Amino acid sequence: MTLIDERSEAAPVTIRRLPALDPAIREAITHPLAEASTAKNFAFAPRYLALGLDGCGMIDGGLIAQLYWDWMYVEILAVPERLRGKGLGRDLIEQAETIARAEGCRGAWVDTYSFQSPGFYEKLGYRPFGRLPFYPGNEERVFLAKPLDEEAERIMTERGTAL
Repeated sequence: MTLIDERSEAAPVTIRRLPALDPAIREAITHPLAEASTAKNFAFAPRYLALGLDGCGMIDGGLIAQLYWDWMYVEILAVPERLRGKGLGRDLIEQAETIARAEGCRGAWVDTYSFQSPGFYEKLGYRPFGRLPFYPGNEERVFLAKPLDEEAERIMTERGTAL
């Protein structure tokens, strides 16, 4: 399969479901976004951060985040049931925030569900900025953010943005 095609603009284009999302296909899909953002001096070039819970040399849970445009987006935070209540989730978030600050991030955001862990994030200083109802059923998808420096806190408070 050709990922970036050199066809003429007059060639017909169809839409098809792709069987998998490997890195090359992801790059081909996000390439137009990256071009448009780069033209406005906002290159879309996320850096990935992965922290694993390592027990006896085997990864069992952890955190996956993206760092770009002065923010850290926490994609995944997963702690196995048997390891919960030991502060590992908090430790993962705090370590990720430390790395994000060192990488120049001004804030962090995450989305979770009303039946999962919004309270966990709120205890760590994250505050809701949006909710998507009926996701799933009568539950909500909850979006939370946290400034990672004093200036970001001040600006977001002044603008009434999210926090």
